Amino acid sequence: MKEIRKKKILKIKSNLISICCLIVIFVLHPTYLIAQDNLKGLETELSRLADLSGGKMGIGVIHLETDQRLYVNNNERYPLASTYKVPIAVQLLKRVEKGELNLNDMIVVQPKDQHPGSGILSNLFVAPGVQLSLRNQLELMMILSDNSATDICLNAAGGAKKVKSMLKKNKIRDMSIDRSTISLIGDWLGLKLEGGATSNKEFMEKYNSLPKEVVMEASEKFGKDLRDTATPQAMAELLQMIWSKKILKKESSELLVDIMSRCQTGEGRLKGLLPQGTYVAHKTGTIGATTNDVGIIRLPQNKGNVVVVAFVKDSDLSIPERERAIAHVARSIHDYFLFQ
Repeated sequence: MKEIRKKKILKIKSNLISICCLIVIFVLHPTYLIAQDNLKGLETELSRLADLSGGKMGIGVIHLETDQRLYVNNNERYPLASTYKVPIAVQLLKRVEKGELNLNDMIVVQPKDQHPGSGILSNLFVAPGVQLSLRNQLELMMILSDNSATDICLNAAGGAKKVKSMLKKNKIRDMSIDRSTISLIGDWLGLKLEGGATSNKEFMEKYNSLPKEVVMEASEKFGKDLRDTATPQAMAELLQMIWSKKILKKESSELLVDIMSRCQTGEGRLKGLLPQGTYVAHKTGTIGATTNDVGIIRLPQNKGNVVVVAFVKDSDLSIPERERAIAHVARSIHDYFLFQ
């Protein structure tokens, strides 16, 4: 009797082990393992396309619904350029969520806030005393990449240290926010631009008066500087957290994604070769030998959404050629997840 009972217990245990094995095989084999296997083919293709950039291209990919992910050339840091405005926007909105700021707060644009670069405030030397809401400043920063609005938003966010602290708290590693845009541009060119208003005309006069060797030395030093840099993985994970509402509340997350979907810069980058009308929420960045675009692409036929990060550094090609390389990368990722 005891022997029969013992055999029954052994049989039950054996069946349980078999069931567990079947569960593991079901979960890992037909879907996950095959998908990861196929990603190796995509990784090979992206590595090939990265060479078209004329420099080093770092790529980050996360399919948001399935969490399939891959990274190319992720062992290096890349200058963020204006893509660093994404974490600045997150920290700004976190302060809004805490009630420390209100997006309807009016900000007086002072002469010292005027910086050279892209955007409305940067290109138009506005009269002192002009008031814009914090939301206006946020949209100018993200949609037109306005450098003047960016430093106003960075100041409102609590400064670079607060942005870095927010990233660390949310376990976004290998991303550093360190300088204002005016400092960043000045370091790249070897110019001291801090303090006082600087129109684009003034800026060009100062720049043109610099000896060529000073500019070259500053550019070389800038390329090795780890300040305001990130890995593709760090930026991809930040975008994933924004989309999944893990770093901001629902209203703030949706607002930021909506603003990024109206970005007016870099039409030839992530969006360059995608089917017309494809929804892309993104932010571009350009400085010297660096050309970037980071964002979320919505796939047709309910195939989900995919984070794409493309960082190009140390390129000796023209900006349109770098943009074309980014466009090829985005289209390859789009088609992979659409047709797999």
